[in-house]
Amino acid sequence: MKSVILVLDVVLNLVVWVLIIQAIMSWLIAFNVINRRNQFVWQVWTFLGAVTEPLLKPIRRVIRPFNGLDLSGLVLILLIFLIRDVMWRYIYPNVI
Repeated sequence: MKSVILVLDVVLNLVVWVLIIQAIMSWLIAFNVINRRNQFVWQVWTFLGAVTEPLLKPIRRVIRPFNGLDLSGLVLILLIFLIRDVMWRYIYPNVI
């Protein structure tokens, strides 16, 4: 059972990194540092959107963008940190 918790922790950590990479990439696209017409950039952007959109859509329904600022990624990262903290403090020590 502890191995399931360890795998879940790795998956949650990967999701956090994907969200951070997507945020940085969106800034680079917004400031025309990278161009979405580049095939590699478009493929990476499409992959990141396909991975994160199912997780962010329910949060976006509750929290609307504030003056063009989408805070759903930040909310999801904070929720993941909360889940990981509860998992390590309360679940992992009590699992045999």
